[in-house]
Amino acid sequence: MNGIKINPVLLDWARKRSGRADDYLQRKFPELGAWERGESLPSLRDLEDFAKATYTPIGYLFLDKPPEERLPVSDFRTVQGAGIGSPSPHLIDTIHLCRRRQTWYREEIQASGGKPLSFVGSMNTDNDVPSSAGLIRDALGFGVRQRQKMGDWEKAQRQFIAAAEELGILVMVSGVVGNNTHRGLDVDEFRGFALADPLAPLVFVNGKDSPAARIFTIAHEIAHIWLGRSAVSNHPLSGTPEHSVEKWCNGVAAELLVPSGIIRDEYDQTSDLYTEADRLAKIFKVSRMVILRRIYDIGGLNRDEFLKAYNAELDLAARGGGGNYHNNVKSRVGRRFARSLIASALEGRTTYVEAMRLLDVPRTSTMKKIARDLDVGR
Repeated sequence: MNGIKINPVLLDWARKRSGRADDYLQRKFPELGAWERGESLPSLRDLEDFAKATYTPIGYLFLDKPPEERLPVSDFRTVQGAGIGSPSPHLIDTIHLCRRRQTWYREEIQASGGKPLSFVGSMNTDNDVPSSAGLIRDALGFGVRQRQKMGDWEKAQRQFIAAAEELGILVMVSGVVGNNTHRGLDVDEFRGFALADPLAPLVFVNGKDSPAARIFTIAHEIAHIWLGRSAVSNHPLSGTPEHSVEKWCNGVAAELLVPSGIIRDEYDQTSDLYTEADRLAKIFKVSRMVILRRIYDIGGLNRDEFLKAYNAELDLAARGGGGNYHNNVKSRVGRRFARSLIASALEGRTTYVEAMRLLDVPRTSTMKKIARDLDVGR
């Protein structure tokens, strides 16, 4: 037989790992079944196309057996108390893409004489949760009084991201790998991750999660930055993590957004729950989902009552549409990163090819449009 001899097990592994439908791969590669049974051999071009279609590094297909893939950062994801198995190629590729962006930004900061950010790694899990949350809240300028001027919770969430970026944290929110809308991220696999770095801390939020729940994930990952602990997380707002780091970050996120002392004073148990959740959401400028969680935390609801109300709210929560392409690009890479990268390209320190690769945009005209929107280079 003409072709390249490989272990057929690797083809089966790559097919299952990709998450792509079997009928799609069978249509694209009619000989796939024969390859997996060892009845025929694929050509090098076949293997290259198959690797691309299954999001597999082609070198993996020449191994003796499937590799044991691990995330390049701590994995705190669990389901019913147990760790999650092999990460998807979508998650792996997203982390690697963010790390490439982080590396570029770190080198840019170093070249410009930037100093390490003192808050990165300044806390540990032994620190008191309310006090830690208060320090982070003050650093971000995201106190309850300050939020009163921010309109609704969606505007407050945008301001929250802007405040984090102002401190030097890169914040990226996306529901796909790069700009590939065919590679959607799975919110059940992960909700976010943090890449701690003294010069270029980065927070990534899975945009597939409910818009109303994302602010909690942002706060959770920001807490990771203060701990100096890079990690992937998947705990929903309704969950209670077992790992000490995740438990601390969840506690800090909740206290940062809705301080327990204030909500205890504000919460009226005699009022209708949904009316009260609406009122409190306007005070704290967070979603009703976050408020329901905090009412549960202070003992205002038992577990069953909370889950019933939370799931009802989750069903109502808008998932958001496609939105404007250029705005989505700025959200996916973060305004701080986009400004820095485009300015570097316009000033000749970074090639346009590299800038477009890191922005994941196809044309210079797109990059220039984003530059105009961000008022860079004028």
